[in-house]
Amino acid sequence: MDKEPIYLDNNATTRMDKRVLDSMLPYFDTFYGNAASKTHPAGWQAEAAVEKARQQVATFLTATAEEIIFTSGSTESCNLAIKGVYEKYQPKGKHIITISTEHKAVLDVCASLEKKGAQVTYLPVSPEGLVDIDLFRETITKETVLVCIMLANNETGVIQPLKEIADIAHKQGAIVFCDATQAAGKMTLNVNELGADLLCISAHKFHGPKGIGALFVRRRDPRVNLQSLIEGGGHEKGLRSGTLNTPGIVGLGAACEIAASELWDNNTRISTLRAKLEHQLLDLPGVRINGSTKHRLYNTANICFSGTNSSMLIPKINSRICVSSGSACTSALAQPSHVLKAMGLSHADSYSSIRFSLSKYTTEAEIDETISILKRSVANS
Repeated sequence: MDKEPIYLDNNATTRMDKRVLDSMLPYFDTFYGNAASKTHPAGWQAEAAVEKARQQVATFLTATAEEIIFTSGSTESCNLAIKGVYEKYQPKGKHIITISTEHKAVLDVCASLEKKGAQVTYLPVSPEGLVDIDLFRETITKETVLVCIMLANNETGVIQPLKEIADIAHKQGAIVFCDATQAAGKMTLNVNELGADLLCISAHKFHGPKGIGALFVRRRDPRVNLQSLIEGGGHEKGLRSGTLNTPGIVGLGAACEIAASELWDNNTRISTLRAKLEHQLLDLPGVRINGSTKHRLYNTANICFSGTNSSMLIPKINSRICVSSGSACTSALAQPSHVLKAMGLSHADSYSSIRFSLSKYTTEAEIDETISILKRSVANS
């Protein structure tokens, strides 16, 4: 029997924790009621499970349960946050600030709003992938309604100075939206310490189910108001109508609780494995790490194999190793990573880069085999 592939594409999605799956299963066939059914026990059981999960997510984010809105995932949350603020706060202004290395779920939404009159500033980043704080300070105005800053980049793992950015934004009365999709489960997420007014997470990025996420919406200092995108029943405080995905919500809550309890143990073990991978591969000629090595997630290594096109290298290794050349959401596009291009990489080096993203299920034996396969494949390229 063939061995299971070595999975090092955990920034795309993660293997579900069995404990999460076990928590969900009863809500498919035993407690299958609709959480919006208020007149009988089946509905009450589902509602109780949803509210328990809402509190688990709130605790994970150091928020209150009333500030958690369940969505289908971060793409929907980004749409609700950005479009919802823009529609509600136009009397203040139409200016939005984001950065050029954001996920397409943010960049594409901003581009669509530009067609409706929004004025969007896309800030550049340094070769390390970091935003220039002084340039941000010069760019923001009293007409800026929203600042969209990803906490940790999905391709490079680079972590932005969100609190510093938020402090500047709040002095101008702007709302701060943070896409924390990649940071969830890998960093402590305290919405108050981060200065986020809106923040999204998606369960499948930290060993939960696909198709479920949450949006934090601050209720005070400031109270954030959003225009809903989906009408039809008034679910989730009128912001996201539709029958709640009770099993998924239960799984999200369980994933949050488990991730919080294992955060530091995972950090220590996974960062050691990543360091081994990088140190061994950096011995190869023309190999370097893309982005900051100081300000990044402990599980992510974006490595440039200069002179070796990843579209040629990946097929040589993908029968055994699952990796990617960028975001899963844009992997079907025949173009270089917009993140790496924004960091100043040439077309050739962008095409020569591979993202390795580890998880708590990654073993040292898998890293050793990955190093061996890559060294052999690069030598034969």
